[in-house]
Amino acid sequence: MTSSTFRIGGELGVRRLGFGAMRLPTEPGPDRRAAIAVARRAVELGVTLIDTAHMYGWGANEELLAEALYPYPDDLLVATKVGVAPPDPPHEATLCGRPDFLRDQVEQGLRRLRVDRLELLQLHRIDPAVPLADQLGTLRELQVQGKIGHIGLSEVTVAELEQARQIIDVASVQNRYNLLDREHEAVLDACAAAGIAFLPWRPVHPAVTKATAEVAAVAAELGATAAQVSLAWLLDRSPVVLPIPGTASIDHLQENVAAASLRLSAEQWRRLDRIQPG
Repeated sequence: MTSSTFRIGGELGVRRLGFGAMRLPTEPGPDRRAAIAVARRAVELGVTLIDTAHMYGWGANEELLAEALYPYPDDLLVATKVGVAPPDPPHEATLCGRPDFLRDQVEQGLRRLRVDRLELLQLHRIDPAVPLADQLGTLRELQVQGKIGHIGLSEVTVAELEQARQIIDVASVQNRYNLLDREHEAVLDACAAAGIAFLPWRPVHPAVTKATAEVAAVAAELGATAAQVSLAWLLDRSPVVLPIPGTASIDHLQENVAAASLRLSAEQWRRLDRIQPG
């Protein structure tokens, strides 16, 4: 049986099925209060990994999580990301890996999350206009200063991951990956070989509820939903996979968390694995 836990960077023990906070509304009012309730319910259900980013509301998502969960339980890891500059009309949001910019976003993340150290800080995207050594070197300096615990990457290729590992210890990679979208299969395999946590964003493809007959058949056999089957397949794909499904609904949250208890037979997993991603 695949373990339900994983130690990111060999140190940060989390339950493998996490929660992505991107969809939580942050504007004042009933929706924000409901979002706070969802975040708190996730922790009550045993979620110990929550993913956010400076880009999600330009800091508002981090502030929401702090309002909902601070002081944080000892076993809760709130991971955030930096490296995207907000829109400056008429300009849209852009990648920004300049050292001064990254330092500022890390300081903002510390303040908004109300912590002295970001235990897992991921570079949201590699900025092609700035040498990778400058971007990761800046994060490594902040790590030495004690402001960052572990460093991760997002949306990288195998070659970029290998290059990054020459500069830093990579604790995690966050790429898009799910049952129906396996573009980054080789990146996942590289992470599995190196023991690096792989956090698939969009772990449930939007089309999976209308997907193949095979998904529907397995779901019927297990008395589960197509989304739950998709998450169960991911958890069985590799012990380094840490899905982070997101939602603003408590019912949907509870459905997602329940997928961690779903057990696919080897034959069911193979049937799903044979589905051709589209």
